[in-house]
Amino acid sequence: MTRQSTVSQQQSLQPLLERLSPPPSGWRRLVIVMGQLGDFDSMEYAQALVPRLSELEQAGIALQAIAIGDQSGADRFCGFTGFPRQALEVDSSSALHEALGLYAGLKLPGGPWPGFLLMCAGIGSPGTLQEVLRGYTGDRRAAAIFGDDDMVKAWPLPAFPGALFARAGGRNFQRPFELATKRLCNMGEVLSQWRTYVPVDDHIAQRGGTFLIGADGSLLYEWRETHLLGFADDMAVPLAFLDPYLSDNHS
Repeated sequence: MTRQSTVSQQQSLQPLLERLSPPPSGWRRLVIVMGQLGDFDSMEYAQALVPRLSELEQAGIALQAIAIGDQSGADRFCGFTGFPRQALEVDSSSALHEALGLYAGLKLPGGPWPGFLLMCAGIGSPGTLQEVLRGYTGDRRAAAIFGDDDMVKAWPLPAFPGALFARAGGRNFQRPFELATKRLCNMGEVLSQWRTYVPVDDHIAQRGGTFLIGADGSLLYEWRETHLLGFADDMAVPLAFLDPYLSDNHS
């Protein structure tokens, strides 16, 4: 987590500020620059934000996400995740990411896939394997994902009730295999509609960033992804950075 306000840091944010519409007077802006719409990080980030939308509005924080993709992909993405369509802008290129200096991923000869596959193995993507492992082992610091009454559908697994997680691991925290199951659900959605979510493969390794901007244009917080499955400083509580700003209505 960082607080920044120097002139050079404000200049580095200029490509983003120029792209944004002015928020309501006195409002802050939470801007999520995502990679591809079909990226696990994009899906999980959107799913984490949706339950907090009313809190953002009450705190005077305008939400804007910008992702790599096209309009049909954005429609599908919002339909699947519940993310508000009006808060999602799409771009066919990674020009904004480049202008902001965001990590483009591991680059190797032979196109985007060799580097991306190595990143999945943790090469050029420190922290990815630990986060994958957390999805299988569970995390008592993170919230439960599925309720007892939820019917979990994660192809190729047969549908099963969410209560199975409670029986196997307990309640009120993220149980073993729970996050991995959620990711399997997301993966099934993306793979079944691959060219909708990822029209071209050129930017599959591109990482994103989070920017919380004050009403005066100052940078209150930023997080720049350095690896796959690393859209937050603390993945157990990915929106914890918002807590100080949700508890007050001052810019």
